[in-house]
Amino acid sequence: MMAWLDRLGVAIRSLTGWRRFLLAFAAGAVSALGFAPVNFFPALLLGFAALVLLLDGAEQSPHPFRKAAVAGWAFAFGQYLIGWHWIGYAFMVDPSAHLWQMPFAILFLAGGLALYAGIACALAVIFWQDGPARLLVFAILYAIGEWVRGHALTGFPWNLPAYGWGASLAVMQSAVLFGAYGLSFLTILLGASLADFCGTPRRMAMPAIMILLFAGLWTFGALRLADAPARTVPGVMVRLVQPDIPQNEKYVRRYVARNWQRLLDLSNRPGHVTHIIWPEAAPPFLIDRSSVALDEIAILTRGGRSLITGSVRAAPAGDGISFYNALYMFGPNGSPAAVYDKFHLVPFGEYVPFANILGHIGITKLTEGQGGFASGDGPHTYQISGAPDVTPLICYEIIFPGAVTPRQRPGWLVNVTDDSWFGPWAGPLQHLLIARVRAIEEGLPVARAANTGISAMIDPLGRITTSLDLGRMGAVDASLPAALAPTPYAQFGDIIFLILLVGAAVVAFVLAQKEAR
Repeated sequence: MMAWLDRLGVAIRSLTGWRRFLLAFAAGAVSALGFAPVNFFPALLLGFAALVLLLDGAEQSPHPFRKAAVAGWAFAFGQYLIGWHWIGYAFMVDPSAHLWQMPFAILFLAGGLALYAGIACALAVIFWQDGPARLLVFAILYAIGEWVRGHALTGFPWNLPAYGWGASLAVMQSAVLFGAYGLSFLTILLGASLADFCGTPRRMAMPAIMILLFAGLWTFGALRLADAPARTVPGVMVRLVQPDIPQNEKYVRRYVARNWQRLLDLSNRPGHVTHIIWPEAAPPFLIDRSSVALDEIAILTRGGRSLITGSVRAAPAGDGISFYNALYMFGPNGSPAAVYDKFHLVPFGEYVPFANILGHIGITKLTEGQGGFASGDGPHTYQISGAPDVTPLICYEIIFPGAVTPRQRPGWLVNVTDDSWFGPWAGPLQHLLIARVRAIEEGLPVARAANTGISAMIDPLGRITTSLDLGRMGAVDASLPAALAPTPYAQFGDIIFLILLVGAAVVAFVLAQKEAR
């Protein structure tokens, strides 16, 4: 077995030209199986190990910087292309207008964001030398590249390496300490360390340390899950409404009355509830412009009930009108409680960067209407009748670690979304997993209402207490889990991630000095 691993390591390191590129791409593509819905986390770890072996070979070549950059880019491109394939479904909602854009959008998004990984690998090989220090250098720089991916140009931190632990809720508990970026760094380092099984001499120290570390993290998480009581907020019962309206029928005139009535019927099902939550943009019209709709909401919220719903909002702006992807909160008897405007908009979904230029070549946003949405100034915490203070997050606002709560800590998060844009499989499952990690990081429950699913109540440990599967019309009632005390990540954010990187850099420097002697 060991001899076979040695031969495998030699074969990978010696690859050149298109074979090196193809293996890097294939390793990245296979590594995507570590994410939802497959959740086969060994694939992600082995992908990083293969990339390290390719960088070993690049370092020994005449042009190490260029070869490392290409290998890193090809790896990330393969991972993103497979892991984010669901993006293509958004272009099928109105195929006559947008289908031609699909291959360009997916290829440019995956290829453009893969540049961060390519740059990280190119920089890593500058400091490359045989030994365990190279593993730390690689993990540090790749993790920094992932952090940049989550922040630069509005950011897109989807399928961070930490989410490869979706199959292990126990390991995921370590997000309370490190956050998604810190856990991503440790995951990259674990995967990278496996490359040392394919070396001569064979170095077992780093793989052994990392395996023991993750065994410790699993034990910590298992104990945390076992010891945490399932506490709920007394007197609060939440109804999550999932109307399951196809995106291409949402705003069609002949379906408007049907869509609105479906929301009311699902909300009025028997059962005692105190708070009703509808998905993102649930009403098929501007809700505050319809007196009939407001009257029906007043009837719906009789008896002390409250309603939270996403809805498009229009407001005067100078000589024109600005539109917002908004969330309305209504108190008992339809009394207006608050309006929240989405602040983290989706490029090309809710606004078009460089719209004046791209509009000339036919590139427009995917959602209804020609103009883009204006952005709010969130996040915010609001008071709501009969429940703890709440922070709303619309759709993919929940994917950003450390950016989901304001200074005034809420008692729960409400995430309204319309994952019908994300297709029938991978996208919604990945989005749900991300919401679960936010709950763990912040120590806050998440009430999630999705148009086509998956609607769920998530407790502060990321456990799903109640859910409604994809593609099902219905409503589920759930008690509101009680928030936990602020977690280390909620208090310190990515400072812990930075400390991890600095500590690893110091260790890498010390090891490199020893190896140089």
